[in-house]
Amino acid sequence: MNAAATDGLPVPQRILAFLTVAMAVTMAVLDSAIVNVALPSIATELKASPAEAIWVITGYQLAVTVSLLPLSSLGDIMGYKRVYWAGLAVFTLASFACAQASSLPALALARVVQGLGGAGIMSVNIALVRYIFPKASLGAGVGYTALVVAVSSAAGPSIASAILTVASWQWLFLVNVPIGLIALVIAARALPQTPASGHRFDWISAVLNAFAFGLLIAGLDGLGNTGAVPRALAMIAGAALAFFALVRRSLKQPAPMLPVDLLRLPIFSLSMATSICSFAAQSMAYVALPFYLQRSLGHSEAATGLLMTPWPLMTAVMAPISGRLSDRISPEKLGIAGLCLLAAGLAAVATMGAQASSFGIAWRLALCGFGFGLFQTPNNRIIITSAPRERSGGASGLQSTGRLLGQSMGAALAAVVFGLVAGGQTELLAWIGAGLSLIGAVASGLRKSA
Repeated sequence: MNAAATDGLPVPQRILAFLTVAMAVTMAVLDSAIVNVALPSIATELKASPAEAIWVITGYQLAVTVSLLPLSSLGDIMGYKRVYWAGLAVFTLASFACAQASSLPALALARVVQGLGGAGIMSVNIALVRYIFPKASLGAGVGYTALVVAVSSAAGPSIASAILTVASWQWLFLVNVPIGLIALVIAARALPQTPASGHRFDWISAVLNAFAFGLLIAGLDGLGNTGAVPRALAMIAGAALAFFALVRRSLKQPAPMLPVDLLRLPIFSLSMATSICSFAAQSMAYVALPFYLQRSLGHSEAATGLLMTPWPLMTAVMAPISGRLSDRISPEKLGIAGLCLLAAGLAAVATMGAQASSFGIAWRLALCGFGFGLFQTPNNRIIITSAPRERSGGASGLQSTGRLLGQSMGAALAAVVFGLVAGGQTELLAWIGAGLSLIGAVASGLRKSA
């Protein structure tokens, strides 16, 4: 069915369409997390050093980051269903190739291809949700998507541990194959056909985009290594030059790959800034807390995982609830409330001291997760609905890119703090995260007058 001329899909098809979206997004999100757990085993079996094995993770992340906007642009050109289906097919085939890899270069290359497939999925998933769900329940649809992402992120380490208990690391990738094949069949029948703009793909912008985001992410990662700071700063400077060239080129285009036309809309740009601030705050906390829990409080790795669970768990609980609320209550108000609660939770983390009990840690992280979940879905709804319907792909791609940028910036800032500050790193990062959350809350409030 063509959803372009209707308000969402009828219920049986809507359920199947969202099911295939959920299956593919789950695989893409899981594969960005579960490999971390198996990295030592992979390095040992493939006779690689830890530094070399990191490319199994970095290759995937870089491939996703540099291809999100080009593939979202391709979705506008060809239709979101085609890009999504092709991305899912590439991801499934690359997962099989990862499992068959017998050397680190082969595995790293397969992971890069897998990242390209994952970008095909993540670049247009929210755009598809806009066509799957009717306007009156779009908030619920975005909330369900956020729930899938939150649950997948939270469950990643546990699923990886469960698989590795009974099977080799290759099965971390092989499990994707039957799920991907089933999702492909459902997607072919249930996903809506969306309008295709038919304008030409801008290869020059795609190359500039790859240099801009690739150098930026690599530079941010390098800031945490004191010996590599000059090289990292050179990469960031190169990224700035590539961004400058990309923006100049994009300003002359009616539907640019880098959606400067959307960023001109105050409500859209403020929502993107809010998203980047929140994900940077979350990323800093996720990096810092394990060190605090293990080194300062003496908890084991397993206990650390359990103690950190309240944050993603509460995010998962709140995501669909806040989505439904955003169909009735101003998303701007929900965003302000959520970010203020996130700031309060991070401030509570910063002041919990060295004798914090397990309950004291749990309620603080639950408050963070509650606030993050209350904010995230309404904010994503604003991002996608403030863009014209025919630019849903650009909005979807930029939303995913903003999330990755926020996470990378937060991790880089955490690395810098750990390298420069002798003690109290977790407390300082929690205060910085609280400040970023409040900045995001102010930006969210400014959207009312935008």
